[in-house]
Amino acid sequence: QVQLVESGGGLVQPGGSLRLSCAASGTIFSIYTLFWYRQAPGKQRELVASITGGGSTNYADSVKGRFTISRDNAKNTAYLQMNSLKPEDTAVYYCKIIQSWGQGTQVTVSS
Repeated sequence: QVQLVESGGGLVQPGGSLRLSCAASGTIFSIYTLFWYRQAPGKQRELVASITGGGSTNYADSVKGRFTISRDNAKNTAYLQMNSLKPEDTAVYYCKIIQSWGQGTQVTVSS
């Protein structure tokens, strides 16, 4: 059974940075694409970024140039570096691999 644990969320001022981590267990992590999603209050969950096992990345237009997704297959961990954060980035952030989701980590951008 795949287990995912996110960490690194918190409260940050506009323009600030956070790095989220997603630690995986129970699967051959390196061969699967990993996704970061987010869900703001009252909104649908949306795809933020993805990274293949080989390191190819894709981003939502709303985060391009500000967020960077990466992975360390040796540590079974993926990351989402978030810079120049905006209030509209406030959401619960989830990682997903195969059909498994983490529990989410709250990111709040506010002054």
